[in-house]
Amino acid sequence: MSPSPSMDRRSVLRLGSALGLGMPQLLALEDPPAPAQARAVIQVFLGGGLAAQESFDPKPYSPLAYRGEGKARPTRLDGIFFGEHLTHTAQVADKLCVIRSMSHGEAAHERGTHNMLTGWRPSPALVYPSLGSVVAHELGSQRALPPYVCVPSVPDTFAGSGFLSSSYAPFALGSNPASDRFKVRDLDAPVEGERLARRQRMQREVGRSFAEETEVDAVRAMDAFYDRAAELLASEEAKRAFKIDEEPAQLRDRYGRSNPGQQLLLARRLVEAGVRYVTVGVGGFDHHQRIAPGMQRSLPPVDQAFAALVQDLDERGMLDSTIVFFSTEFGRTPKINPDGGRDHWPKAFSVALAGGGFKRGHIHGATDSTGAAVIERAVGPQDLARTLFTQLGIDPNRELMAGGTRPVKIVKEGRVLRDLLA
Repeated sequence: MSPSPSMDRRSVLRLGSALGLGMPQLLALEDPPAPAQARAVIQVFLGGGLAAQESFDPKPYSPLAYRGEGKARPTRLDGIFFGEHLTHTAQVADKLCVIRSMSHGEAAHERGTHNMLTGWRPSPALVYPSLGSVVAHELGSQRALPPYVCVPSVPDTFAGSGFLSSSYAPFALGSNPASDRFKVRDLDAPVEGERLARRQRMQREVGRSFAEETEVDAVRAMDAFYDRAAELLASEEAKRAFKIDEEPAQLRDRYGRSNPGQQLLLARRLVEAGVRYVTVGVGGFDHHQRIAPGMQRSLPPVDQAFAALVQDLDERGMLDSTIVFFSTEFGRTPKINPDGGRDHWPKAFSVALAGGGFKRGHIHGATDSTGAAVIERAVGPQDLARTLFTQLGIDPNRELMAGGTRPVKIVKEGRVLRDLLA
């Protein structure tokens, strides 16, 4: 039985309770599996903790000690302002769904990163899989490409496969696409033809012998890795997805010849070719000192690249089927510290989404006059994860096996943020 569109959360819970349903069944009743609205995700993860006051939630009318030195910039949305260094992003605000009310309780980098990359609070007993690894597990690969890729490298250990098999870990390029000598490692086979086929047959025989004698995950994962690698090496179409030099010079300039610019352009090529989930990690946002010059240095290349990505996807007719997810591990303190910076603050921060069935030109939630607390429609990492999975056609209530014996939900808590969806 599915709830009618007019039933609110309280009504669903009351009905489920009357029927004697437990919380897992109640979650399934409230958020029944839905057809996929998106086929891929590009996640832009800004490591260090992006300050909302200098990006998506400026406070131009608060005292200088809170608003900081940065100016507020008008966007394409009436009455909505972004930080002064989001010049290009302000011009695509009508394509974005900005959440100004993200909140969680983890103020340490590693714990906040775990929260945002997995949708789970950290646990001493279990390392949870990243969003990308869950997508790889649930949706698999297509067109001989890895389902989950990190550009240019894995940004954090929590972007990995966690308790899932390491065969669902991300494929990392090992090279920076902004470099003139960019080349994905091991993408070209050292031998070809019959010699390559003979080596692959030998590898399968050796792998089969090991698999018969051991249940170690690493052995099975290595077999899966070799199989995928062989497919990739044999597919010219798949290998071509990594050849960023095939992009027109004018488009490469539009994204920016910076690291973020070329990394996001390559991310677009990868999802266009069939990769399910791409994470682009950009560091440099842990501004405990001199946040004004720090943002002036770090944010403009990301701003240019992110806006170009959203615009490019839209022009290609890909935005509706691709979720662009701009995130960070937490925000920064509402008040500027004595060193001219902001410290860690997980109680209130912002993320942005585009495409994949999310509303365009939508601002969700609000913080108080200094950005210290969420005062309207708070969103937690679990809500965001549940919503992303739902848009990809993945049932967030489905259980995965941890250690081969323990069933663990893809997302334990939270709700689908239906008022963010078109």
